[in-house]
Amino acid sequence: MELLNFSADPLSVLPPVVALTLAIVSRRVLLSLGVGIILGALLLTDWSLGNTASYVFDQFTAVFWSDGALNTWSLSIMAFLVLLGMMTAMLTLSGGTRAFAEWAQARVKSKRGSKLLAAFLGVFIFVDDYFNSLAVGAISRPVTDRFYVSRAKLAYILDSTAAPMCVIMPASSWGAYIITIVGGILLSHGVTEYSPLEAFVRLIPMNFYALFALLMVFAVAWFGLNVGKMREHEIAASQGHGFDAQDASTEKQAHELDEELDIKESENGKVSDLILPILVLIVATVAAMIYTGAQALAGNGADFSVLGAFENTDVGTSLVCGALFGLAVALVTVLKQGISLAETFATLWVGAKSMFGAILILIFAWTIGSVISDMNTGTYLSSLAQGNIGYQWLPVILFLLSGMMAFSTGTSWGTFGIMLPIAGDMAAASDMALMLPMLSAVLAGSVFGDHCSPISDTTILSSTGARCNHIDHVATQLPYALAVALVASVGFIVLGMTESIAISFAAASVVFVLVCFGLSMLSKAKMVKAY
Repeated sequence: MELLNFSADPLSVLPPVVALTLAIVSRRVLLSLGVGIILGALLLTDWSLGNTASYVFDQFTAVFWSDGALNTWSLSIMAFLVLLGMMTAMLTLSGGTRAFAEWAQARVKSKRGSKLLAAFLGVFIFVDDYFNSLAVGAISRPVTDRFYVSRAKLAYILDSTAAPMCVIMPASSWGAYIITIVGGILLSHGVTEYSPLEAFVRLIPMNFYALFALLMVFAVAWFGLNVGKMREHEIAASQGHGFDAQDASTEKQAHELDEELDIKESENGKVSDLILPILVLIVATVAAMIYTGAQALAGNGADFSVLGAFENTDVGTSLVCGALFGLAVALVTVLKQGISLAETFATLWVGAKSMFGAILILIFAWTIGSVISDMNTGTYLSSLAQGNIGYQWLPVILFLLSGMMAFSTGTSWGTFGIMLPIAGDMAAASDMALMLPMLSAVLAGSVFGDHCSPISDTTILSSTGARCNHIDHVATQLPYALAVALVASVGFIVLGMTESIAISFAAASVVFVLVCFGLSMLSKAKMVKAY
């Protein structure tokens, strides 16, 4: 069917604006994305109901079946998410989380060490933010409680390592999702200089918010930077308060989560039951990436190189292979304990179900991304900026705009799905050299907004994993998130002006040091020294 051209029409922004507005009002991401998809389809087909239904059906079908064959790319990503959920459930069932907590309790000897343990675990367990927040919380909470670290501080550490790590790691649920969207953007704009995986890797050093959020966690843990409400919680914790039931709502939240997961931890688990499956997942995924990349190089008659292999790898297939190996090892750790097959299969189903919501968001995000691309939304927005807003300001503007969107909707993934295609279209219509900086700005802004949002799943799970009052977690985390956002904003301003990663990262680093120094002075002025 023939679609209308909206490249110079203000109506091109209507579907994403309606989707975002509805998401803010209703806080229902799937409904909002669905309305945006249908509205865009109606506009593209000149309000023909028959053509609209056909267009929407074609866009949804393309997720599973494209060009007369299975869409192995999108299907492999969805399979990876399901396998990841099943593996997470097995790690809980095996008792590996419990065993590691007991092991760490006997070895950590200081308050600083307990905080650093939680931070390092948050960095290490990066396969999924859901698993990160809950597993690291369960492992670290007994240790941090022992050294009188406030639950609010633990929740901050969980939240500030979960999404920031996931968004910069390709072997994670977030990485797979982002690589998929970026791959579609590159294809739609005919970018062939780098593969989707290589583009993702290039985005990492430009994701200023994620990188400096991680650095801030270690600075806070090492130097004891306690400002705002966090200072009050740390003082109370040093006096032995705040480690029992926080309040009825927090305990109810934790109980409901435990009931939903419905997984009983084994008491016979070992530390290796947690560490080994995760290591196997990482190693097997990397090995599969190298292997599939080497096969592609051989098919093209090119010589093998590690970089060339990663540039030509089949990311989806590699992630599925890695997840299968990780799940297999996790299953072995469960079966060797004599846990019944009935309980094992029931737990696998619980793990698979935990990913269904993410998969639905992914499908809807892919679809609205296609609609936004067909609407030429980015081209129109770029035309508005021309002559009014210098292209060098677009990265920081996208960072702040994505942050507001993610904060309002409580979802990074929904913001990725809406804003990444727009950023790609704007870069293609203005300056292709800003393609990756603008995409990285969206990723950074989405994590920033999600990090601060009280309705974000990751924020809620972090407070639950730490058994901290949710509003206390939001209030104590906000000053650190805003400080890192300031650092990131400077980085994106310099990046837009210079298009140099080295110069912009150096500028952001200088601001980060100054911010940490300021927080340290503020903390020392008003906080009883913890060590």
